[in-house]
Amino acid sequence: MRLSKPGALIAGASILSLIAGCSGAEADGTTEITWLTTDNQTSVERATALVEAFESEHPDITIETETRPEGTQGDNLVKTRLSTGEMADIFNYNSGALLQAINPDETLVNLSDQPWIGSLTEGFISAVSTENGMYGYPLGTTYAGGLVYNTAIYEELGLEIPKSWDQFMANNQRIADAGYDPVIQTYGTTSTSQLLLLGNFANVLAADPEWAEQFTAHNRSYTEPPALAGFRHTETLAKAGYFNKNFPTATYEDAARMLAEGSGVHYPALSTIVNAVEMNYPDAVDAMGFMAIPAEDPALASATIWQPEGLYIPKTTEGEEREAAIEFLNFMSTQTACDVMKEIVTPTGPYPGDCELSEDVPDMLKDIQEYMDAGKSAPALEFISPVKGPNLENILVAVGSGIKGAEEAAAEYDQDVEAQARQLGLEGW
Repeated sequence: MRLSKPGALIAGASILSLIAGCSGAEADGTTEITWLTTDNQTSVERATALVEAFESEHPDITIETETRPEGTQGDNLVKTRLSTGEMADIFNYNSGALLQAINPDETLVNLSDQPWIGSLTEGFISAVSTENGMYGYPLGTTYAGGLVYNTAIYEELGLEIPKSWDQFMANNQRIADAGYDPVIQTYGTTSTSQLLLLGNFANVLAADPEWAEQFTAHNRSYTEPPALAGFRHTETLAKAGYFNKNFPTATYEDAARMLAEGSGVHYPALSTIVNAVEMNYPDAVDAMGFMAIPAEDPALASATIWQPEGLYIPKTTEGEEREAAIEFLNFMSTQTACDVMKEIVTPTGPYPGDCELSEDVPDMLKDIQEYMDAGKSAPALEFISPVKGPNLENILVAVGSGIKGAEEAAAEYDQDVEAQARQLGLEGW
């Protein structure tokens, strides 16, 4: 296995052609294929380990791993290579609504006939599918959006996990009376202001299963229930004074510390925060739990799930190279591949494929698994709709800071969404 240097693929068409020419049958009878992955350290280490394990079991296939940047630059590179027919034989990319931007029916190999499809969760299948096919295998774990909380404080105060918003507010008062910050907010890292709203989306779908489809068609609005709840929750907590006093400047790293120390009890966050807690406060990981954002109707309380990126095969991969690429995806469903990924990357939620969480994972990940097993989960909005306004985090900072009310902010966000939907050229806007 050979690894190209990060950034080496940002070049002209002649260089891309040369790289593409590396794939194919070698003189010794082996088949060489390429895998385009992102250039961050974790992705590179994971790809290197997976390829080494695969090649040890498949001596007739070699894989050269190439890298691309993350973000917009890397996204544009993927689209360019697909449009010019110069894509690597395997590549990892977004799942969900963003996948539709690369026109999978026209550019990717349909994998719906593969033997491992029955092991995939419905959430992931829907995130990598169109009406005409299923195109990806999961690379990594899911992660959830909701409330990460300190279980030790809950035990100390004899609190039960709330399912309704009224129960949650009652818990917050008990916590405040005991001298702790009930809800951590970190507007110094502005993106985190969104989680009370984004994490509530499974509750929106539970109340109105057609909401995402109708929202994309411009028939639903954030100024109306049930979606308005995310703005109202932020306003209600702020007015009650339940945030930490330094919330305007506190950062994501501060939240990890406050959770670990127990000075703050609830944090609206993605379950990926388990990595920050485990890295800096390993003794505190066992005191972390996860709960869904409480709903107005306690019967609806559900966890919002983000899906991992997928591994895809472009249609330009043909013949022996396509067979080798499919063999690699088959390998990804084996226990060997699961063990490799668990060793390299700490899980942030349940796996959406053949891998299972180990017994020794943090309890908060088991909490997420329980929501999924009970059918109390749903995909985040970004996996079923391409519409999201770019100013949501700043709007919610204004709500949490007492500058704007929930209804005013929701109306402003509806305008933000409309501008973005028109830019995408969506019908009905």
